[in-house]
Amino acid sequence: MKLDFTKMHALGNDFIVIDDRDAKLKSVSRLSEKLCNRRFGIGADQLLLLGHSKTADFRMRTFNADGSEVEMCGNGIRCLGKYIWDNIIQCNDSAIAKKYCQSIESLAIETLAGIKYIYKSGNLFRIDMGEPVFEPAQIPVVSKTVQDHLRDGKVIRYPLKAGKMNYKITCVSMGNPHAVIVVKDVDAVQLNNIGPVIENYKLFPKRTNVEFVQPQGRGNIKMRVWERGAGETMACGTGACASAVASALLGMTGRKVHVHLPGGRLLIDWSEKDNHVYMTGPAVTVFEGTMEV
Repeated sequence: MKLDFTKMHALGNDFIVIDDRDAKLKSVSRLSEKLCNRRFGIGADQLLLLGHSKTADFRMRTFNADGSEVEMCGNGIRCLGKYIWDNIIQCNDSAIAKKYCQSIESLAIETLAGIKYIYKSGNLFRIDMGEPVFEPAQIPVVSKTVQDHLRDGKVIRYPLKAGKMNYKITCVSMGNPHAVIVVKDVDAVQLNNIGPVIENYKLFPKRTNVEFVQPQGRGNIKMRVWERGAGETMACGTGACASAVASALLGMTGRKVHVHLPGGRLLIDWSEKDNHVYMTGPAVTVFEGTMEV
């Protein structure tokens, strides 16, 4: 069948967005592998499906390039928000437009990590990512392994040996698992070698995303990421949030920081008022097309 799609990116983290509100797509994991392939498909880090929701305005499903479905994607949800505003929410006579025309500056999106809220401000999108999770079993991290090294119930600077290297990891969930490692120079990290080792380490029953972070003063950090199921990407929204939270926990930064990634910069604010993490950044439409599948 012919499949309409939109190619988008957020700081170089790229996505294939498909409107699947009619729920026509089957075998989505295999489809994601095919479409995300950069030589034989469209090429992307992840596939995003827009769907109907009974609990929010819309639903987002996220599939990695390896076909695995994940709970949440921070860069992806910004792209999905832009797609919705550009293609669905327009003040015309359509029923869907009428539903939103009185309040088109915010959306509620159902994900496997819960309902997330998008706020539009010009060309930027601010996402309420919810509260960070530190409970090992909820990240998840194997609780029995780390229980003797917890600090206030948190996995902070836990010693981990991967390959021939020793690391100290701080674990956070932003709806999906993250292992944050502080280094002096992120550019010197051999991410293609160590990323998959830590991603699949036995400590993480659902695998993990891996972030290497370099502090740059109280208001800035530099970060590279190895994404679970996708490999190294130019940016990761949930990873930026987890890294900002970890940096604040470790006393390296304040709670509001700019995260500098290979693809650009995100503003992350871990609010003291409600303990929620807010992420602000851009989203870009690259091209639209039709493909036979």
